[in-house]
Amino acid sequence: MPSASPATPAIRQVPAFITISLALLMMSVDSTIVATVLHALLRGLDTSINWAGWTITAYSFGFVLMLPISGMLSERMGRRRVFMASVVLFTLASLLCGLTDNIYLLILLRALQAAGGAGFTPSATGIVVDYFGSSRDRAVSLFGSIFPVGAMIGPIFGGLFVTYWSWRGVFFVNVPIGLLILWMAWRYIPADPVRERQAGPRLDYPGLGYLGVCLLAGMLATSFLGERDVAAGSAQVLVPGLLAVLAACLFFRHIRRVKHPFIKPHLIYGESFGVVNLINMVFGGITIGAIALVPLYAGNRYGIDALGSGTLLVAQGIAAILFSLTCTLAIRRTGYRLPLYIGGTIIALGMVLLALPPAFGLPPFLWLTATAFLVGVGTGTVNPASRNAGLQLAPNHAATLAALRTLAMQIGTITFISIVTMVLSVSHDPGRSQAWVYGIWALVVLAALPLVAHVPEHKGAW
Repeated sequence: MPSASPATPAIRQVPAFITISLALLMMSVDSTIVATVLHALLRGLDTSINWAGWTITAYSFGFVLMLPISGMLSERMGRRRVFMASVVLFTLASLLCGLTDNIYLLILLRALQAAGGAGFTPSATGIVVDYFGSSRDRAVSLFGSIFPVGAMIGPIFGGLFVTYWSWRGVFFVNVPIGLLILWMAWRYIPADPVRERQAGPRLDYPGLGYLGVCLLAGMLATSFLGERDVAAGSAQVLVPGLLAVLAACLFFRHIRRVKHPFIKPHLIYGESFGVVNLINMVFGGITIGAIALVPLYAGNRYGIDALGSGTLLVAQGIAAILFSLTCTLAIRRTGYRLPLYIGGTIIALGMVLLALPPAFGLPPFLWLTATAFLVGVGTGTVNPASRNAGLQLAPNHAATLAALRTLAMQIGTITFISIVTMVLSVSHDPGRSQAWVYGIWALVVLAALPLVAHVPEHKGAW
């Protein structure tokens, strides 16, 4: 049913939701699909695991830099305009990724691809909040079931492309999908109201620069630390490491002093906002990174091929979808804290079992499938609550808050994948080393559970 007020154009909710869901699905597929083709990239582009891993972290890096900007642009220039521009950039970058023969250029193009994808979440969230009326909380919660679908089918597509075609197919597949989304957005999403295109404060480029330098320098330090012939105390590690710390200090100093920072300090670490962001990073972002590397883990520890390892995450995706939908329907009664407690505990249990060798006589494939399913149950339980807990605090800033949530999750993903690729590059038994990382991460999730008590509780619609 269309939903409109005198000041809001009518919208056909079902086709509009399908349009933005396809974009979110395309973006989420590309966050996991590359993990399945890492071995193919090593051979095809004659590179190392460290630099191949950058094709994943560069994608997250592009998100982190562009999310605050895309959130601001979505509120200032209009949801539809930013959404469609993002689709164009993502589709073009995907085409160029598939054509390149250079690992360094591929890393750069992956960041550009993510810069386009970064506009999807804030603009899509803004469209839902603006046009979906009293059903907006449930519509936003349904976003949580879209990302597991992408996480599920991404590795399958990756395995199929590597087995029957080439790693380049993981990028070419986005081109026809992107063109379809553009046509649907033009037809089903209303033009932006004039009020959304009015001028506002200038973009905070210095703040963005400090954050970018901090993340990039930290990634470089981690990558050099993972090289066998580079010592931990060498200039190659210390210089970017110290630069990352300095840039972080300058970033937080800057956003406290300027009138219009690109991220307002209270939205990062203010009362209620800070704990929600931290939970999104721990329960969401780092867990996403852990799941994205399960296909690599399956190959390194158990010798499972690309197609087999890609299908491992089907169970995880199905579990995440089912439990995300269930918790979406129940969240008005349960509130936010109960799903976060339950989901966090299940995630930790799944990570422990993932790290352990197969039990009960199960073959490795079935064991990994079962443990990934358990992690999917946890993430599906957590997603609706963690998404709504932040948005409910300030619905008028829905696009910015959606961008900030995804930013926190991407920082968590960057951190986890950078650490894992560093460990694997110096390990003589990569599979066992990755198992240890999963076990340690389970302990971190358990240690973070007390944070849930500080999440602002809310029941009913908002």
